[in-house]
Amino acid sequence: MPSKKPVKKAAGNRQAAYSARNRAALIKAGQEVLAEIGPGATIEQLASHAQVSPTTVYKYFASKELLFSEALDQIWREWVVWSYNGISPGKSLEATLDTARKLFWVKQTHPFFAKILHNTLGNPTFLIAAVRGGGTEVFKKMADKGELRKDDFEKRVTMWAYCLAGLLTSVHVTEEMAPSEAEVAMGIALSIWGVSEAKAKKIMSRPLVFAPVK
Repeated sequence: MPSKKPVKKAAGNRQAAYSARNRAALIKAGQEVLAEIGPGATIEQLASHAQVSPTTVYKYFASKELLFSEALDQIWREWVVWSYNGISPGKSLEATLDTARKLFWVKQTHPFFAKILHNTLGNPTFLIAAVRGGGTEVFKKMADKGELRKDDFEKRVTMWAYCLAGLLTSVHVTEEMAPSEAEVAMGIALSIWGVSEAKAKKIMSRPLVFAPVK
């Protein structure tokens, strides 16, 4: 008699695919709610937007905060891949800072992501964690190559993360700074890494190359 195991395996694969689609749909809905309302949205608002019940949301995520965190993390990673445009992160100080500078211009290149930034920068914990997380490895590579100061490395990463969060808030939330002004301020902030004023100005004057937006 034919074995029933392949049937069970196929059913398991279908269930996994079904769950993956549902999670992806909830993450997309989470991004849309972050852009429209912000992280202060209620679970009821989130569920209503996703056209599911709150119970369904909790089936896949322990809390709305966890869903929002994953939704933000996903769109952030997608944007980082676009911003590097095929260049390996940490390959050069100039390329890394070009990516940071592009965050100031995100309203022009990625208006949907810009809305999310606007609504989430009131509590910049995620951004700071992102810079200190994946960004730490990138800056460590450059410090190892002698492009940045290596002493008190963790403290410098933390200072840089808070500085970047403040500049992004000035551009996207309070609008106290234009993107070009934020770039000048970032050049000044490079002193955190021991970058000379002359080198900082040279880096900040580089023309940015924006990849096509799909």
